[in-house]
Amino acid sequence: MKKPRMILFDYGQTLVTEDKFDGVRGTEAVLKYTVENKYHRTAEEIQEEAQVINKELNRFDPQTTHLMQVEVPNFMFTNFLYESQGIKLSISGSQIDRVFWDAAAPGHPTDGIKEFLTFLEKEGVRTGVISNICFEPEVVKERIRNMFPDHDFEFIMPSSEYMYRKPNKRIFSLALEKAGLKADEVWFVGDQYQCDIAGSKEAGIFPVWYLGAIDVPYTQDDSVFTVISWKELQDKMNVSILPT
Repeated sequence: MKKPRMILFDYGQTLVTEDKFDGVRGTEAVLKYTVENKYHRTAEEIQEEAQVINKELNRFDPQTTHLMQVEVPNFMFTNFLYESQGIKLSISGSQIDRVFWDAAAPGHPTDGIKEFLTFLEKEGVRTGVISNICFEPEVVKERIRNMFPDHDFEFIMPSSEYMYRKPNKRIFSLALEKAGLKADEVWFVGDQYQCDIAGSKEAGIFPVWYLGAIDVPYTQDDSVFTVISWKELQDKMNVSILPT
């Protein structure tokens, strides 16, 4: 290995550990802004319909997430969901995303990530984020910046802003273009094998499989550089990296 000029990070279960997703809790928070509920739908009923639509779209199935390589922005989904249920809200699409997400899946930085980011700053290694995420781009960027107020990611690329989802090579190629770097100068760290590891490897980027925030990986690949903590990655970088 040689020292990367930049490390790109996945968001969920890599930079941030989110609580177990609770769509009903998120919908209850959104319904506080109801102007009209024509059919008196409950949060539970709305989430049941949301699950039906998501299944039709093949969204959020961890076993097949890598097959869906074009993002469905959440404002499109919620516009259809609420209006089809006879519900009018007093808040905008981006506000719906923020209210829903904060209630449905609050999160916190993964253990040791802040210290690792400080280490990268001292080493002069640039950082960025690529995330498969449907929420409004500025809402995503706001959450990440609020979680890491002392670190300045060079860019944050949610799929809701750039259409393509990992593992599609195009989103990795765009990140390289934004960074002005070649693939062999960049590492990508993520938890999801098909999207993060296989995807970045296909793009020519060195993949690092971070397993510190998940219970069991969906697959196994002993050929991949794998770590279970940020301290482990820092130690391996200190020992293994050759000077650039």
